[in-house]
Amino acid sequence: MRYTPAGIPVSEGWLQHSSSQIENKTERLVEVEIAVLALGDSARWLEAVPLSGGVKVTGFLAARNRNSKMPVLHVHSIEFLEGNENGSILQEEG
Repeated sequence: MRYTPAGIPVSEGWLQHSSSQIENKTERLVEVEIAVLALGDSARWLEAVPLSGGVKVTGFLAARNRNSKMPVLHVHSIEFLEGNENGSILQEEG
């Protein structure tokens, strides 16, 4: 985690997705990695995610910067999928 000059926490990393999807009536394994960026409380929650832990994130996609079209997922909320019997979003509990 790093901090902006204004003291806002920033966390960056990579999210890996793997699932089985149906395409044209055929099962297909889908795997992708995407860069993630979180600011403020979301950055603190992103830092708490264990490596290889299951999470559900919501947010929006944007280009990395003006000169790059590579997508980055800007995280709004994080839900831990394992070890959380009620599935609540931790950002709303904290």
